[in-house]
Amino acid sequence: MSETAIKPRIEKIPLKEQLAQKLPVLLVPLLAAVGLIAIGNPASWLTLTVAGLAMGMMIFIMASGLTVVFGLMDVINFGHGAFVAVGAFVGFTVLAWLAGWTASPSVFMNLSAVLIAILAAMLVTGLLGLAFERVIVMPVYGEHLKQILVTMGGLIVAQQMIYVVWGPDELHMSRPEALQGSLVIGEAAIEKYRLVAVGIGLALFIGMRHILKN
Repeated sequence: MSETAIKPRIEKIPLKEQLAQKLPVLLVPLLAAVGLIAIGNPASWLTLTVAGLAMGMMIFIMASGLTVVFGLMDVINFGHGAFVAVGAFVGFTVLAWLAGWTASPSVFMNLSAVLIAILAAMLVTGLLGLAFERVIVMPVYGEHLKQILVTMGGLIVAQQMIYVVWGPDELHMSRPEALQGSLVIGEAAIEKYRLVAVGIGLALFIGMRHILKN
C-alpha cells in the first residue's frame, strides 16, 4: 500500500449533537427540579415524584413490547393491549393460588410469589404471541393496513376470551404483605409497591438497552 494512502480519521461529534443525544436523559433531573420549585414542599415533591416514576415505568413496560415489535418486525400490532391484559389476569390468578405466600410476613415469600406470577404471565403471553404471529400476523407481513385490521380483530377476540375465562366483573386482590404500606422518609410517605414498579422498570430498560445496542 502506498505511503500516501489516506489514513482513517476519527472525528469528534460536535458538542451540539452530543447535547441533543443526551437531552432526553437530561430532561429527567431538569423536570424534577422544576417540579420541586413548583411544589415547594420537599416531602410532597418526593412522594409525587416516586408515584410519577412508578406510573411512567408501568406505561414503559407496557409500551416497550409494542415498540420492539414495530421496530424489529415492522408490524403494527393493535392487539398488543390484549396481551398486556391477559398477562395481568394470569398474574392475578397465580397470586390468588399463592395466597399463602402473599399473606406471609416473609419478604422472600412475598417477592417469590410476585416473581412466579410475572414468569407465568410472560410464559402464557409469549405462547399466545407466538401462536398469534404464526396464524394471524405472518400472512400479512409488509401490509400495514391488513395488519391493523387483523390485529384489531385479534384484540376483540382476546377481550371476549378474557370475559369467558375470568368473567366481566372486576377482580380485587390484596397486595402481598411486604408490599403493603409505605416507607416514611422524613415527612414523605412512599408506597412500597411503587418502588418495586420503578425497580422492575429500570431493570427492563437497562436489559433492553444492552440487548438492542449489542
